[in-house]
Amino acid sequence: MVRIDSVNGALTGRLCAEAKLCDWLEGTAAGWGLSTRRLPVKGRADQLLVTHEVGAGLPWLLFDSHMDTVAVEGMTVEAFGGELRDGRVYGRGACDTKGTGAAMLWAMKMYAEAGGGRGDSGRPGSVNNVALLFSVDEEVGMLGVASFLEHDYPSLGFEPFGVIVGEPTELHPVVAHHGLIRWKVTTHGLAAHSSVPHEGRSAISMMVKLIQAIETHYIPNLTAEHELTGRAACSINVIRGGSATNIIPDMCVIDVDRRVAPAPGEAPGETPGEDFTSVLSAFTQVLEAVKEQDPSLEYTVEVVTTHAPLLPEGGEGLLATIKGVLKEQGLPQLSLGAPFATHASYYCRAGLATVVLGPGEMHKAHTKDEYISVEQLERGVGVYLGLMRAGLG
Repeated sequence: MVRIDSVNGALTGRLCAEAKLCDWLEGTAAGWGLSTRRLPVKGRADQLLVTHEVGAGLPWLLFDSHMDTVAVEGMTVEAFGGELRDGRVYGRGACDTKGTGAAMLWAMKMYAEAGGGRGDSGRPGSVNNVALLFSVDEEVGMLGVASFLEHDYPSLGFEPFGVIVGEPTELHPVVAHHGLIRWKVTTHGLAAHSSVPHEGRSAISMMVKLIQAIETHYIPNLTAEHELTGRAACSINVIRGGSATNIIPDMCVIDVDRRVAPAPGEAPGETPGEDFTSVLSAFTQVLEAVKEQDPSLEYTVEVVTTHAPLLPEGGEGLLATIKGVLKEQGLPQLSLGAPFATHASYYCRAGLATVVLGPGEMHKAHTKDEYISVEQLERGVGVYLGLMRAGLG
C-alpha cells in the first residue's frame, strides 16, 4: 500500500489520486474471498467497501481507513519505498494511515478464514458481520466520508453497532477530538510600478498589520479547553503575495488553521456546531479593529473547510467492547482525547457510536521519515480481529 502513490489530489492536482490504490485493494480483497463494492464520489476516486457477511440478523461492525496521504516534499526516506528495516515499515502513509487499513484488511482475512471455528479467546470465530470502508480525501476536505454517509450508507441495509475509525493512536481508544475550521484571509491592494510606489497600495503591508493583530490579540486569547482534547489553537501556516520584484503587490493571502475545542459555553467563540459562526465572528472582530484604525485596508475572509469536534458521548457500549478486547490482549484500556480532527465526528453526527483506534504513533504521521513499527501493526491486527470476534451489544 505504501508503494502506491495516493497523495491527496488537492495537493497535487490529481483528483483521482487514490484510484490505483483502490484498484489494488479491490483485487486483493476479492482474491481473499471478501465481497467488494465501489462507491463513487463526485469528482474524486471511488471509495471501496469490503464486507464479510456471516449471517442475517447478526450485528455489523464498520471500520474506516482513508487511502489518501499528505504530500511528500522534504522526506528523508523513500516516500513510496515501503522499506522494511529494523522492525519498521517506512514511507508516506505508513503511519497515517495505511497501517490501520492494512491491519483492518488482514484481520478481515483472518476472520473470514476462521469461519465458524473458535478464536483464541474461545469465542466463536464468526459472530458478527464486518464492513471496511477505504475512504478518500480525509487529509483535506473529508469529502469521502461525507459522500458515504449521504449517498451510500442509507442504502446499505444495516446499521452498525459501532464504527472504528482507523488513525494512529497507539491502540488507545480516542473518544473526543477537536473540531477544525480553515479559512483564507486576502488583502486587496493596488498594483503599481516599484519606481512609483506611492501610486499603489501594498497588499503585503496590509497583511503584516493583520498578522500582527491576529498573533497579538486573537491567538493568545483562545481559552476554551476540554479535559481530554486540550486547549483550542490557531496558527497561520501559509502566506502568498506579490507577482514580481518590481511591482507593488495588489494581493496577499494567508491560510489560517483553527482547532476548536469540544467545550461549548466554556469560552467565547467555541461552539460544537458545524459552521462555527461564533468562532469566525470572534476572529473577524480582530480584523475589523485594524480596519477601524486604517480605513484604506481592504480584506476578505473565505471559509475553506469545517469539521465538527468529536464529543465523548453516545459510544459507551462500543467503548466497553473495545476495552474488553484490549484487556484480553494485555493492553492498556485508557480512553484519550486528541487535538486533531478525523472522520469520527461525521459518523458521530450521523448517530453512530464511534471510536478512533489504530496502531502507530501519531507524532510520526506526516513526518519526513514516517514509519510504523511491525509490532504495532501486529498488535493492531490482533485488536481488530478481537473486535470482529467480540460479542457486540
